[in-house]
Amino acid sequence: MATKKSAMFTLTERITLASTSDTFATIDLGSYVDVGDRQALQIHSVDFIFQGASAGSSVQAAMGASGVVTVQVTDLNRGGLVFANDRALVASGAVNLDTDAFLSMDTDLYPDNFGKGSDDGRYVVNDQLYLTAKTSVRSSDINVTVRVNASIVTLGAKDFMAIAIQSTAADN
Repeated sequence: MATKKSAMFTLTERITLASTSDTFATIDLGSYVDVGDRQALQIHSVDFIFQGASAGSSVQAAMGASGVVTVQVTDLNRGGLVFANDRALVASGAVNLDTDAFLSMDTDLYPDNFGKGSDDGRYVVNDQLYLTAKTSVRSSDINVTVRVNASIVTLGAKDFMAIAIQSTAADN
């Protein structure tokens, strides 16, 4: 289906939550995706790192009370958080803080790891990834870093067209 053009590399972006409303960021893929050459980005895994206002501070201090921080990566701009059945959803994660300051992962079971082999992954042909994060409470800024492990691939004409059509259909 795909021919590797690069080894795996990591793209990162940080979202700073300065309020309890949706916060947005993007990862530009224009240098990696080329429609003319049927070049796509193959995403192998997505990791989320939750931190407080500064690199060494805790999420507990930044939240100040029980709550949840939610983050999603999509390949289409939906303008906010989406349901799990949305085809544009690439990865999602959440972290809960309860009143006893016990930090735990939410029951977000979306597979953010797309397989073990180099042939496994999600193919993206859009020119950006869209990041959305939201927190239910905060006393200071909360930072969420998104790390996307990916590689560049060339797809066959039929495979590229199928992914492009699916992505366009998901835009509705």
